[in-house]
Amino acid sequence: MDQAKDGGPERDGARGGRAGADFLQLDAAQAPRGGLAGWLAERLRGAIADGRLPTGSRLPATRALAAELGVSRGVVTEAYRRLSEGGQISGRGRNGTVVVAAPAPAAPVVPPVRAPGAPASGELFSADPGADVFAALRAAPARYDLTPGVPSLSAFPRAAWLRAERAVLDRLSAADLGYGDPAGAPALRRAVAGWLARSRGVRADPDEVLIVAGVSQALSMLVPVLKEAGIGAVAVEEPGSLGVRRHLANRGAETPPVPVDEHGVRVGELHATGARAVMLTPAHQFPTGVVLGGGRRRELAAWARAGGLVIEDDYDAEHRYDRPPVAAFRSLLPDRVCYLGSISKLLAPALRTGWIVPPPELRGPLAAAKRDDDLGNAVLPQLVLARLMESGDMERHLRFLRRRHRRRRDAMIGALAAGLPDARVHGAAAGLHLTVTFDGGFDDTELAAAALAEGVKTQPLSWHRQLPGRPGLVLGYAACSPGAVAEAVALLARARRRLPGRPRR
Repeated sequence: MDQAKDGGPERDGARGGRAGADFLQLDAAQAPRGGLAGWLAERLRGAIADGRLPTGSRLPATRALAAELGVSRGVVTEAYRRLSEGGQISGRGRNGTVVVAAPAPAAPVVPPVRAPGAPASGELFSADPGADVFAALRAAPARYDLTPGVPSLSAFPRAAWLRAERAVLDRLSAADLGYGDPAGAPALRRAVAGWLARSRGVRADPDEVLIVAGVSQALSMLVPVLKEAGIGAVAVEEPGSLGVRRHLANRGAETPPVPVDEHGVRVGELHATGARAVMLTPAHQFPTGVVLGGGRRRELAAWARAGGLVIEDDYDAEHRYDRPPVAAFRSLLPDRVCYLGSISKLLAPALRTGWIVPPPELRGPLAAAKRDDDLGNAVLPQLVLARLMESGDMERHLRFLRRRHRRRRDAMIGALAAGLPDARVHGAAAGLHLTVTFDGGFDDTELAAAALAEGVKTQPLSWHRQLPGRPGLVLGYAACSPGAVAEAVALLARARRRLPGRPRR
C-alpha cells in the first residue's frame, strides 16, 4: 500500500515549515496530495538519471530524511522500496542504501522506431519463425520486455559476487590459473552436488556432475552422443519450448510432439511416438506451468525402466510461490534420467554456466564431448560461483528473488484481470512467466505484433506449438517492476482490442 495516501498529518507537517531538506533541495510541499511516496521516488530517480546521484552515492537514512521532510518514515521507506524494485538502489546493511544503477530512459508510448535492417513486427512474428527469431526479438526496440525466461537482473547479488571473487583470488595459487578440468572445477562440482541435494532432492556424487555452458551446450553435446547409441528421436512436450526444439533439431534429432494436459505429459501418447528419449520440464512445464502429477510420474518411471531415457530440464523449479516444493524427477530414477540445470534463472544468463548429471552410461561420452568441444568452462567464474553456493549467499539471494518475483507476478495477475478479462491464466504458482490463452478468433502472432507496435515485447504461444491450439501469449514478469508490469499489460489490452474477436466491453 502506498504510504503516501494516508495524507493528513504528513501534509500538515509538511505545510507547517518542516517540509524542506538540504538533500537535493527536496520540498515536500511540492508533492501532490496523497502521493508523497511516488513524488519522492520520482525525484530520487530523476537525480540518479541526471547524475546528481551517481552510482556509489549513499542515500540518507530513512529516519533522517523523513525528519527533514516532515513526513512519516514509511513514506521514505516506500520510495526507497520502489527504487530498489527498479534496480536503481540497493540496501547494504551498515553501509546504508547505495545507488547501484541509473534508470533506463523512459520511451514514449508510441510505436518504436525500427532500426535499419531490423524486421518489422509483422515480419518478426511470422507463423513460421526463422532460425534467428530469438536474436531478432532481443534486438527489437520496445519500452517493456515481457519475454519469458529472465529473472530480475537488477537484483543480481553484486556485493556477494565481489566478496566471493575477492575470497577466491586471495587464496588462488599460480597453478590454479592453468587449464582446468574439462568436466568442471572440482570445487563447483562439489557445490552443485550440494545445492541439488538441498534444493532439488537430487543425490549425486561430485564426480557425476559435468559443468557446461548452459543447457544449450548440454543439448548440443547430448544429441550426437544419443545418436551414437542409436537414439535418433527425442520426443518433446506439446506445447513446449521452441528454443529447446531448435537445439535438438539443429543437431539432427527428430522431435515428435507429445501433448501435455493439466497433469503433465501424456505418457500413453509418448509410447505411441516410438521415441526412446523424451525431453521434459516435470517440475514446472514450459510454457503451461503444470506439474507432472503423481500418476504420470509412475507411468513415466515405468516407461523409462523399460528402456526409455528422460532428459529433465529443471529450468526454474526453485521459483515457487503458492505450492510446496516438488522434487526433481531424477530423485526417483537416477539411472534413467539425464538431469540438466543452470544458473540462468537464479543469477543471470550472462554467466553461461549450467550442469549435466547424466546416467552412468552417458558420463564418459559426455565428458569426452565437453573436452573436445571447448576444453571446459572458464575456471575463475566457476570458483566464484562455488564460493557463492557454499557461503549461503545463493540461498539468501533466492529467498529475496521469491519475494520480489511474487510481487511482480501478483501485479501481472491483477493487471490481466482488469485489462484482459477474457484471458485464461496458466502457471501462476511458480516460475518466471505466465501463459495466457484466449478462446480464439485471431492469430496470436498478430497479437504479439500488435503488442510490439505498442511498445511491449512478448512471445506468441503458437511459437511453442507443433500442433494447433488456442491462441495465447507467454508473458515474463520477473524482469519488470510491478508498475512496469501493470503498464505493459494495459498496452497489451489496447493491442488486443484492435484485433478481430476482441472481447466486448
